[in-house]
This record gives sequence, C-alpha cells and structure tokens, in this order.
Amino acid sequence: MNIAIVGATGNVGRKIIEILEKKQINIENLFLLASKNSEGKKINYNGKEHVVTDLEKFDFSNVKIAFFAAGSGVAEKWAHVAAEKTIVIDNSKYFRKDPDIPLIVPEVNSKKLSDVKNKNIIANANCSVIPVVVALKPLHDLYDINRIVASTYQSVSGAGKSAMDELLAQTENYFQNKKILSKNFTKQIAFNAIPHIDSFLENGYTKEEQKTNDEIKKILDKKIKVTSTCVRIPVLVSHCISANVEFNKKCDLDEIRTVLSTSPGCKVVDEHQDGGYITPIEAEDKFETFISRIRLDESRENTINLWIVSDNLVKGAALNAVQIAESLIKNDFYGR
Repeated sequence: MNIAIVGATGNVGRKIIEILEKKQINIENLFLLASKNSEGKKINYNGKEHVVTDLEKFDFSNVKIAFFAAGSGVAEKWAHVAAEKTIVIDNSKYFRKDPDIPLIVPEVNSKKLSDVKNKNIIANANCSVIPVVVALKPLHDLYDINRIVASTYQSVSGAGKSAMDELLAQTENYFQNKKILSKNFTKQIAFNAIPHIDSFLENGYTKEEQKTNDEIKKILDKKIKVTSTCVRIPVLVSHCISANVEFNKKCDLDEIRTVLSTSPGCKVVDEHQDGGYITPIEAEDKFETFISRIRLDESRENTINLWIVSDNLVKGAALNAVQIAESLIKNDFYGR
C-alpha cells in the first residue's frame, strides 16, 4: 500500500511519520509532500532517507491514503483534488463542520467511517476535543451525559513550531533581562496564561471554544450541553482539560474508575496523594489519554470533575489520524 503525507516537514507531519514507523504499518511506498520551499529536504523513515516532493507536482492516484497535516489553507485548496483519486485524512479544522464528512475519533465513533464514501474525506477532530471524547464516551454510555463544562489548558505546540520557538526565546530573554517580543500570541506567553485561542466571535466565545463545543456534540451526542474556555499555557507539548460533567443518571466513582481503566485509549492515574496525577510533561510522546483527579462535584447532583491530559501532537493529531487509517484498512476501505 502506498501512502502520502502532505505537510511532512511540520510538527504533525513528522509525528505521523514517527507513528507509522512505530506501528510498523505495511507501506510499500511513502511519499512525503510539502511546499516548494521544502522540496528536496530529506526525512528518515525505517532507516531510509525519503526526499520531500513539491505538493503541486504530485499525482494522488499513486496512493491509497493521503494524510493532510498542513493546515486549513492547504486542505481547502488540495484536499478535494486529492479526494478525486484517494482517501484523505485531514488534520485541519477545514472540514470538521461539514455534515457530509465524518469527524472521527476511532475509540468513540469509528462506525461513522463508512460515511467516507460521501466525499472520500475524513476529518480529524480538534486536539483538545479528542482526549475529552475518549475519556467521556464510556461514561456517556453508562450514565447519559447532560452537560459538560470544559476548561482547556493548551500547549504552544498547538500553534506550531514558531510558537514553540517563541516560548523558548521569551524564556531565555526573560532570564537575560532582554526585551520580550510576541509574534505568535497576543501577549507574552512565557510565565503567563492567555485566555484566548483563535479569533473572537460576536457571542464572546473564541473560535477555538466554539469548535470545542460543536465538535464534542458532533462526535458524542448533539443533545449534550457544552460550554468551554480555552487557555494557552507556557508548556511545549500536551493539552490538559479540567472537565465538569453532569449526568442524567446517578453515578458511582468506583464504577467510573473501573470503566475508564478498561476503556480503549484511556489510562487512569488517580491516586489521592502528592504526585498521584498526570501532568503535561508525563503525557508527552504517550499514546494514552490520561485521566486523574476523579471526584464528585459536591455542589451539584450526579456531577463529577476530571483532569484529562494527552499529547496534542500524538493522540491529539498524528496518532488519531493513523488509527483512522488502521480502521479503514481493517474494514477494507468500506468498499471504496
């Protein structure tokens, strides 16, 4: 089987390459694509150097799956072109709202993958939404979720490599008493927290918050009430979510821990003592969605609080895309 990766030189593209290698997926030919500026660069895969090709020169009829990891602009221009000849798995936000395009987190709604036949495009969910729905799907099945209040604490890698570089540069300048410049963020990110991701909407939410609300409902259940606040924090990798979850049925903490401990993609680390929880740095490069601080909300009936952590470049992007591909392969591409 032949596979292409669009945006192969970026953060997510490189993670897809890394995960394909770790999972030892049977690939006959791997084509690495990027903009003309990156043409000719070499990236190692399975001990062999692969030369990056200009996206505009590539014929997508040569591959069975094309991973898109290059942002909404590239997806808008090229995904439909590619989908005329192959199946596209897109990591950008561009197709997530399209009712004819499945928005997939394999542990949660893989049955929707059969809808790939509509347009030959599958959308990968938002990097902070994925861990939320992975953690909450088994609880929704058990107790029927009524409402979710999510506060996300998102690392700078969610804004790209230049944002990571800015955090490191600001940190260095801070200790050297040099002027701190902000290009990727509206305010200084080093030693700070910015309650603003993406642009503001008329309702006071940001686009990131609206995406979070809409995608959780689309993936889990449109009847669930969702509200969120999205915050950028000075961490390089991994997103965290503080979730307050109200159920329509009476819940039991022991049952919740047992169910989450045995649910696909979940790992419970919930010791009620110093250090008995997961932080962003411990989730880096891990495949699991980690769940800690499980407790009842004593101010509201049938409600719990959770702390959820996941590597946004791995499960929040690249791993989820590769798992989608694995599901397609397992189901013989749904006759496509």
